[in-house]
Amino acid sequence: MVCSITYGQQFYLRGEIKDESGNTLQNVNILLHSTGYIYRSGADGSFGIVTSWQKDSLSFSFDGYYKQTIAVNADNYLIVKMKMLPANISALRRDKLISLTSNLTRESQREWFTGDETYASIVENRFVDAAKYPSTTVSLNIDRASYSNIRRFINMGTLVPPDAVRIEEMLNYFNNNYKQPELKSVFNIQSIITSCPWNQANQLFFVNVCSQKLNLDSLPASNLVFLIDVSGSMDMPNRLPLLKSAFKLLINNLRAKDTVSIVVYGGLVATMLNPTSGAEKDSILRVIDELEPGGATPGESGIRLAYRIAANHFIKKGNNRVILATDGDFNVGLKKEEDLEEMIARQRQSGIYLTCLGVGMGNYKDSKIQSLARKGNGNFAYLDNYREAEKVLLKEFSQTLYAVADEVYMNIEFNKQYVKEYRLIGFDNKMGALKDSLSEVEGGEVGSGQSMMAVFEVIPADKKNVSGNYAKIQLNYKLPGNKKEEKNFTYESAYQTTLFTDLSASYKFSSAVIMLGLYLKQSSLSKEINLNDVTAIARQSAQQNNLSQQEFINLVQQAKMLYSKKKKKREMAAEN
Repeated sequence: MVCSITYGQQFYLRGEIKDESGNTLQNVNILLHSTGYIYRSGADGSFGIVTSWQKDSLSFSFDGYYKQTIAVNADNYLIVKMKMLPANISALRRDKLISLTSNLTRESQREWFTGDETYASIVENRFVDAAKYPSTTVSLNIDRASYSNIRRFINMGTLVPPDAVRIEEMLNYFNNNYKQPELKSVFNIQSIITSCPWNQANQLFFVNVCSQKLNLDSLPASNLVFLIDVSGSMDMPNRLPLLKSAFKLLINNLRAKDTVSIVVYGGLVATMLNPTSGAEKDSILRVIDELEPGGATPGESGIRLAYRIAANHFIKKGNNRVILATDGDFNVGLKKEEDLEEMIARQRQSGIYLTCLGVGMGNYKDSKIQSLARKGNGNFAYLDNYREAEKVLLKEFSQTLYAVADEVYMNIEFNKQYVKEYRLIGFDNKMGALKDSLSEVEGGEVGSGQSMMAVFEVIPADKKNVSGNYAKIQLNYKLPGNKKEEKNFTYESAYQTTLFTDLSASYKFSSAVIMLGLYLKQSSLSKEINLNDVTAIARQSAQQNNLSQQEFINLVQQAKMLYSKKKKKREMAAEN
């Protein structure tokens, strides 16, 4: 250690800490060798340490990075660049699972994507033996883009690509069966066992998870950075103009203690609005009105700038969030999904969330935007029209922008005395994640007042001398701002079946949503489903005053006509 003291004087060691890409690093541990005291870098990566020594040594340590020790002099401003550990880089690049059955070998799962699904990017979950593999894990998040994307395809008169169907997101869209958790509880869980409407020999096991609804009057202050794609590809009515209308809706909910910044990327990457109070709505709206499309799509530079602004104005215990709005076409800078994901994953460590809003048709990159949202510990919605923008950013404002829990995942352990085999419906993994023997389940962000469904199709066991509960469920999560302490909520599901005809309307409607998803997904495990049955169940259970549920009935009718026409064309072609 190098040290020098001048008695009676005080010195100031100053500097900032960045990663190799120039992004500031917050909460880095800084050890002052002369005293043994620990300090931490601030939201903008800077630090200032008062000491009696003009010369000293500092050690810098941060999870996932190499430790550094540097001799320092109070006369010099220090810029520290920390290098990421190779293992951590690999972890950031790795495809993450959204469901995983414990001890089920990847070799067994690879059999799921042989044959017809060899070239599919998403692999449908299959039945597994409950005696051998009783435990399975599911990542929870509030993404709901798949449903509005499906609606876009059907309204265009286009068959829905099977890989665009994510049944868990379709269920999230409707927020069915919400029940407020008890006071001071973040979650509650409900479950029900019923017959399977497309296979009477099987059962459906619903697990309904509801999150705490935050009081709008006591929501923490927000530091929001709007990152808006204004490139040439956004010059269509359902792209930039729709986004401008959407952001205006969001601004109506802002308070004086909230701040908004606006960053754009297109012909240029620029800060169009420095942090501005939510009380100055006219100033914010004026900037939004002036946005015009043009130029290329330098997404990487825009993302870096947005995160830098969010970090520089970080609100401790506040809601710090970048809202990326784009058609998903990043054609300048880091183009590969894994490069973008790595950059975003590094930023999530700072406590800044990422919400992604997708718009447009044609070159809309659904998988790319969703991957960014998940890497950024955030959520993803697709805006196909003004009403959807109103739903996501006005009616569901707190669900979209305020997290009540991070890194949320659920473990379900089945009792083999009741369950012979089970399969998780939805939560299907990417083929790349299944092929990677080191990939893990990555928990998701859950917003305020959210209802989420995990549903299993079950082949019942021959019940002889049975005892115990049907399944044991443990929900694991971390509170926002606390990355170290994992909390859990446990629930035991008793064996009690309910006839499908006796189900509450919300569960019946959820069954109709699942059936539509399986039909559009062309599931090889649910070939008996027909859209007449889906329509009948939906009409029986939909609420008359619920516009989203009534719209679903119309969507099923449209799908029925669309797919019937395509089927007749194929039959005629076969005859000829």
